Amino acid sequence: MPNWELVRQDFSELHQNMNGERLAYLDNAATSLKPTSVIDRLVSFYQRENANVHRGTYQLSFKATAEYENARKIVQRFINAKSSREIIFTRGTTESINLIAATYGEQNIESGDEIVISLAEHHSNLIPWQQLAIRKKAVLKYINLTPTGEIDLADAKQKITAKTKIVAVAHIGNVLGNVSPIRELAEVAHQNGAIIVVDGAQAACHVPIDVQKLAADFYAFSGHKMLGPTGIGVLYGNQQLLEQMPPYQFGGEMITDVQLDNSQWDQIPYKFEAGTPNIAGAVGLATAIKYLEQVGMTQIKIRDTELMAYLVPKLIAIPGVKVYGSQKPQQHVGVVSFNLGTLHPHDVATALDMEGVAVRAGHHCAEPLVHSLGTNATVRASLAFYNNQADCDQLINAIKETKEFFKGELR
Repeated sequence: MPNWELVRQDFSELHQNMNGERLAYLDNAATSLKPTSVIDRLVSFYQRENANVHRGTYQLSFKATAEYENARKIVQRFINAKSSREIIFTRGTTESINLIAATYGEQNIESGDEIVISLAEHHSNLIPWQQLAIRKKAVLKYINLTPTGEIDLADAKQKITAKTKIVAVAHIGNVLGNVSPIRELAEVAHQNGAIIVVDGAQAACHVPIDVQKLAADFYAFSGHKMLGPTGIGVLYGNQQLLEQMPPYQFGGEMITDVQLDNSQWDQIPYKFEAGTPNIAGAVGLATAIKYLEQVGMTQIKIRDTELMAYLVPKLIAIPGVKVYGSQKPQQHVGVVSFNLGTLHPHDVATALDMEGVAVRAGHHCAEPLVHSLGTNATVRASLAFYNNQADCDQLINAIKETKEFFKGELR
């Protein structure tokens, strides 16, 4: 088992005060902190290896290309893809899902076809399918949730039919922290001739990922939510599907031949990586993955479970606090959303910030889900493995102080 207090030493951002209080950073679902090794790797790349990739005929370019392509192999290993050719570098989960909608979706969705998603989806895994359905006159269907916020598998089996072409769901929800039954959904989708797209943005820093065991046709995630730099993300795609899809953008890097009246596209993954890629971002992401693997994804999963088992009961025990979703800590993977009486979540978050506690307040880019919970916004505390019980206690104490401060307004 890792020494978690030593692990915390790798994250310099934790060791500072906010508003005169120690920082309890609990907004990891929005973006994770970066260990020193990732920051140092970005600096070293720009100081000693900076060059464009693939096209240079000089040594520095060869070195940059090798590092970039090695990052692709590291991602492949991390998610257990069959081939590094199935790994496409993007700007993040949002671009990855838009890429699928703009290529596979445009190519395969016709009038009357069905696209099935869940009510719990982040806007990045909702709006691209919503707009594709509008353009193509297709039908967008929503899988209902159970009373505790999980995907209703029985309803999913009813909603996914022979008309369904795409099923798109989050691996882990960003509001309630619930884990979706991806393998079971994939089996239902495939039995009906559909493909499954998985939004893995919240999963990549919390649980081991095996795209082959999940039977995912596409799996998307972002570097910045898993200790890596901003502006870098990954789209895994089944090789056969990727080879059949048209390019997403056009320009340099993604071609083999250009004539005045026609062009030929490069092989995958380069067909989908037009222009100069985020080379440093890919190298930084590879370093972040190495860090996660050194700590151990299984150990990280256990740590998440321990922290939520400590925090959730303490939240529930505060009179006036409403915890959304399941009341069982193990069903909140790194995320718990709550409200304090009738206080506006933004007021609560601001009050918590005055006590050094950084949380998120709002609809969390999941308006349909939040509205289904009977509210317009929640306060969200999201933890990572480098958080500790002191952070949880600081949140609990800050909520109690906020409750006392606003006691005249609480109902």
